Amino acid sequence: MELDMMSLVVSAISVLTPLMLILGIFMLIAACKLYVKAGQKWWEAIIPIYNGFIFLKIIKKSYWNFLLLLIPVINIIFSIIFTHNFSKKFGHGVGFTIGLLFFPIIFFPVLAFGKSTYEQAA
Repeated sequence: MELDMMSLVVSAISVLTPLMLILGIFMLIAACKLYVKAGQKWWEAIIPIYNGFIFLKIIKKSYWNFLLLLIPVINIIFSIIFTHNFSKKFGHGVGFTIGLLFFPIIFFPVLAFGKSTYEQAA
């Protein structure tokens, strides 16, 4: 009985790991495409921490705002605000922001590969 359960777990892991890897690569490509749409270099999307500073640059926020993302609970609130600002920069409203927050696997690629354009003045 234990051997059957263990083989089931191993089978699940062996199927899910490649799928998650493919999904991760797809989301990375979408992030790179979004950064390019926003006038940044594609590689800036893949460098941890630095991409957060570039994200703040895209939404026209001060780099000091990065510190807000290090404070527990406050970071959740400001992540929502920053995501909404990001959505507005591409010409979308609150509904799209909710999509970005709850279904990022769908909405970020839609933003990246769709017809949305970056608006400097928004």
